[in-house]
Amino acid sequence: MTQPPDQPPSGGYGAPPNQPPQPPAGGFGPPVSPTPGYGYPQQQPGPYTQQPGPYGGQPQPPYSQQPQPPYGGYGYPPLPPPQFAPPQPPSGRGPFKGRPALLIAAAVAGLLVVGGTVWAVTGGGDDKKPVAEQSDSAKPSATGGSDDPVDSGDGSGDGGTDSENLNEGRKSGEAKVLWYKEAPDAPGSGADAPGMWITGSTAVKAAYKEVVAYNVGDGRPTWPTITFPQKICAVTSQKSSDDKIVVAYESGVSDNAKCNRLQQLDLNTGAKGWTATVADGGLFDSALSIGLTITGKTLMVGRSQSGVAYDLATGKQLFEKKKYGAACFPAAFAGGTRLIAVSSCGAGSANAHDEVQELDPATGGAKWTKSIPKGWTVSRVYSVDPVVLYMTDSDHKHWNISTLKSDGSVRSQVDSKAAFAPSCGLAILDRDLQGCQGVAVDADTLYLPTDATTGPNQIVAIDLATGKEKWRVKSPTDESMQPVRAEGGKLVAYVEAAYDAGGRIVSVPTTGSSHTTTKLLQMPAGTARIESSFFSRDIDYVDGRFYISSTRLNGNDKTKEKLMLAYGK
Repeated sequence: MTQPPDQPPSGGYGAPPNQPPQPPAGGFGPPVSPTPGYGYPQQQPGPYTQQPGPYGGQPQPPYSQQPQPPYGGYGYPPLPPPQFAPPQPPSGRGPFKGRPALLIAAAVAGLLVVGGTVWAVTGGGDDKKPVAEQSDSAKPSATGGSDDPVDSGDGSGDGGTDSENLNEGRKSGEAKVLWYKEAPDAPGSGADAPGMWITGSTAVKAAYKEVVAYNVGDGRPTWPTITFPQKICAVTSQKSSDDKIVVAYESGVSDNAKCNRLQQLDLNTGAKGWTATVADGGLFDSALSIGLTITGKTLMVGRSQSGVAYDLATGKQLFEKKKYGAACFPAAFAGGTRLIAVSSCGAGSANAHDEVQELDPATGGAKWTKSIPKGWTVSRVYSVDPVVLYMTDSDHKHWNISTLKSDGSVRSQVDSKAAFAPSCGLAILDRDLQGCQGVAVDADTLYLPTDATTGPNQIVAIDLATGKEKWRVKSPTDESMQPVRAEGGKLVAYVEAAYDAGGRIVSVPTTGSSHTTTKLLQMPAGTARIESSFFSRDIDYVDGRFYISSTRLNGNDKTKEKLMLAYGK
């Protein structure tokens, strides 16, 4: 694929030659073809139909994108999936993780009722409210005889790893492996390993039925492993300001087990706080699958057609976000410094559309409501502050990235010819609004990586006031570079590892006229094979240390699977 130019063509970015002029700065822009997302078809060659964007403006042809590898993998050129067929996860069991018949049936039935929400075959209709309960004391057994998570081990082991051996042959200037951990055994169908949380002293990771914690410097367990009775099915990707998270695990082992058992945890001590069981809502409103997000002191639990909010400290239920207006059902939530709800409205009617709201995290009241034009779906929320939405049209052939003002009105729409390629997880039956990596946002700028099947890619800085490109920076190696975060006037990015060369962490000035990369941490070549083989992964760079962990276990009993790797100076 031809790489985007280092400099804009004559006339500025976003307007191909011989196309109609773009709207003035800050106006509503046209759609472009979808940023790669799982389940979206690859663009076919030939002419494209010109269509206006969701907020009007001049039409222009979309730009072809390439699909991403499944589960947010990095480091390898993606193979194009069959037309309209979602990619398969590494386990080979399909994207439904052991319950395909039930979930496919749910998808077929649910879509007849509410677009974007499913679970019609799960029953429901239970009017009981979710009740927060105090945790019982830990049981001495981890066999699953109780519904309470238990402590496992005394925290004195080192997980059977040998970071010294991994550092053998390390060259001058290369970071050292601080520690390396193998994953717990997982079933043959595979298992999720969601979430990774880094505090000042502890790195915490969930995997299958366990939550483990390691000292950030030497990898020694900082508190005993917590083992849950059933597999972990959801976690809060954020942590609270006092280092609390919430983990959800399943109610049983059957295919219709609910993801409805909540456990609050302290990341620094491993102490188990309150527990709660999330009840189903009304008809077709199930806790078979849930989403968890934290905003301030509020935990938001998203069911298939509603949400339940809890006080994060006590487990007290604060409010429920239910159906409102003209058949608007909350479909998903995004949290952080603000709480955003996306609802599906009027499904099956001539006025079917999405709506976006900012909610008061204490009361659930809507601060503003933004109606999304018919035919467009809010697929991702790249940022909640400012609100940056990624949307696709009904045919998934065009995309639109819009930034909203503090009152919910449109501030700008991205106007760029780049083929963007953030890494977004699989979201087939529900909306994982915050399931993308490789995206960074500050108050004024959106940073997105471009797609490159061979050779280096670029990171594009986009002005949130106008939607126009501000500058681009090229990866310093032949491997792709992904934004990690923007803070303190610098963009921190991760340059992928190759099979025989370690990755690196770099910084890029976000202001001024020079936007060249500065190396912060060079991973060693000796562990490049391990680093580059984290296909489904989470990454973070905190206090000068780089962490990479698996987010999906394949359940292969023939080899030990990797869980987490930490580098530092």
